[in-house]
Amino acid sequence: MPARNRIKTYVENSFYHIYNRGVEKRQIFMDEQDIGVFLSYLKTYLLPKDDKVLKNIIADPRKSYKEKSMASRALLLNNFSSELEMTAYTTMPNHFHFLVYQTAPDTIDRFMNSLGTRYTMYFNKRYKRVGPLFQGLYKGVLAESDEQVLYLSRYIHRNIRSLPPELQLRYPSSYPVYLGLAKQEWVKPERVLAHFSKAEYDSYREFVEIEDMDENNKEAVTLSKVALDLLDLA
Repeated sequence: MPARNRIKTYVENSFYHIYNRGVEKRQIFMDEQDIGVFLSYLKTYLLPKDDKVLKNIIADPRKSYKEKSMASRALLLNNFSSELEMTAYTTMPNHFHFLVYQTAPDTIDRFMNSLGTRYTMYFNKRYKRVGPLFQGLYKGVLAESDEQVLYLSRYIHRNIRSLPPELQLRYPSSYPVYLGLAKQEWVKPERVLAHFSKAEYDSYREFVEIEDMDENNKEAVTLSKVALDLLDLA
């Protein structure tokens, strides 16, 4: 049976819920270093790259070989800052969730291919393994309304609650950014927070942290349309 939620049609200027897990449900983040590397890749891809500055470093005779080498590698890396926004994310031991907004119809595919290939190369080198790290192609679902976008951000930020309390602080998410407790310049919460009170962060916090509702409520109906495979991620 073909896997569900694999993006077949890309729409520009739209939100997508993107997620994937480790092959055979294996752990993809073994420690804080792995998580840090993964987040550093996101930062590199999603913050604007100043090609002029990098070229000046390479041409500057006063710069060291290491500085020139790092600038050369950075110059060659893909960059998606003008085409894709990371609206929300969470990391888990064996999977991750992104809520992204793309402005070009093929950005997500290029972004996820770059991220998946680069992180797999890092992971395999560090742990002396070969073969794929992720379970096939990433999954993606188009969010078709503002309501779906809001509830997806809630779902992503609540995902970490499924972990034991002692592990919840180990796996980062964009939730502290939404609450004004942290700053990650490559996370763009504005499109979601625009639907909440501008005076304080408590209105979004209340939206995320209210008790779970029953299966007949609006949230369950909304998420059923955009996250059909999620129950099998654990």
